[in-house]
Amino acid sequence: MAGGTWVAQNKERAGVYINFKSKQKPIGSIGERGITSLPLNLSWGPAKQIVSLDAGTDTTKLFGYALTDPQMLLIREAMKRAKTILIYRLNAGTPATATVAPLTATAKYGGSRGNDITISVATNVDDNSKFDVKTFVSGVEIDLQTVATVQELQANDWVTFSGTGTPVATAGAPLTGGADGTVTAQDYADYQAAIEVEDFNTIGLTVTDTTIKDVFVSFVKRQREDEGKKIQLVLENYPTADYEGIISVKNGVVLADGTTLTAAQAVAWVAGAEAGAEVNQSLTFDAYDGAVDVTPKYTNSQIIEALKDGEFLFTAYNGRALVEQDINTFTSFTVDKNKEFRKNQVIRVLDGLANDYQRIFTDYYIGKVPNNDDGRNSFKAECINLVNQYQNIGAVQNFDPQTDIEVLPGQDVDAVLVNEWIQPVNAIEKVYMSITVE
Repeated sequence: MAGGTWVAQNKERAGVYINFKSKQKPIGSIGERGITSLPLNLSWGPAKQIVSLDAGTDTTKLFGYALTDPQMLLIREAMKRAKTILIYRLNAGTPATATVAPLTATAKYGGSRGNDITISVATNVDDNSKFDVKTFVSGVEIDLQTVATVQELQANDWVTFSGTGTPVATAGAPLTGGADGTVTAQDYADYQAAIEVEDFNTIGLTVTDTTIKDVFVSFVKRQREDEGKKIQLVLENYPTADYEGIISVKNGVVLADGTTLTAAQAVAWVAGAEAGAEVNQSLTFDAYDGAVDVTPKYTNSQIIEALKDGEFLFTAYNGRALVEQDINTFTSFTVDKNKEFRKNQVIRVLDGLANDYQRIFTDYYIGKVPNNDDGRNSFKAECINLVNQYQNIGAVQNFDPQTDIEVLPGQDVDAVLVNEWIQPVNAIEKVYMSITVE
């Protein structure tokens, strides 16, 4: 199923091609959401694959640490707002090992977390022909097996065992040699190939490397324009993207426990919050969960300049860190595409409609309904029903099904042309008052 935008009716693949543009005026002045994806360099867990993590899921077995541990900071911040996180571990790492001949224990995953594992072997108190083999992680026993030979041992959530013969007692053999490894450009390319086939709303790119940012901006543009996949990318300090699909976080926050997050680390929360926001919701002046301050702070003139540049930033207010404006990096306004497109709530509405139209057309119309008056009227009724749902929850307004949509035959016998006029609703952000005192 293809999608994206169109200039002329010359597409080869079956699909939905949608152009959104503003009604011409002076330049001057519903599907489920909540899924974000994070490509991360981690110290434990399955590598080179998408792992779906829902709120409340125990991260210890999957990624080696409890969600409250410092190593889970980025995942924890994203989980504050996201319903689901699609995590991709970029680095395979090197597994830690320990040998107490003839037994060898190897960490289940590569990474430095494996160095926190210890194996002990002791004669069983009830049967001295058998041995108790225990696995400890950071001093906590997580597995006990009683065996007569090494080959009877079964892998657990932390280690695999190899070797043959009778175990040899040891008070404790720590695994060593575990290393996280270095993430390469190819690892990010592998992530893009893996995530491209998944359904999600945002990607949180928590790196500062400009080259990697460039690659991801191009990736998201291709997904939106050529593949019809309406996603947004959140990264730090990249306002030059100048694109509604890219959100650039300018500064970080200070959490209540004193932890200071850089802009790159705050990307995780923003990605989760943008994914979790509904089509009728804006994050403007929304508080960063658990934050009490921002870093760095900016003056009024600096904030105004940052907003003009399309930067998403936090400001301190009454012991909280607030989103100044829920905007993306788009600033090159034109008659056909004006400043409304810089608001992420507007983009959520437009992206939601695009995704919903594509889903309905794919599931119920493509290859199933004839391209005649009856078929087109049926599809038009579906479109009207969908927009009415958006209007009922306050995501769009002033939609008139009699005048604001038309479904016409396309140039080819298997094509349909849809013209639609919609007005997305945006949250109130400015109040201008004139008060006369008598």
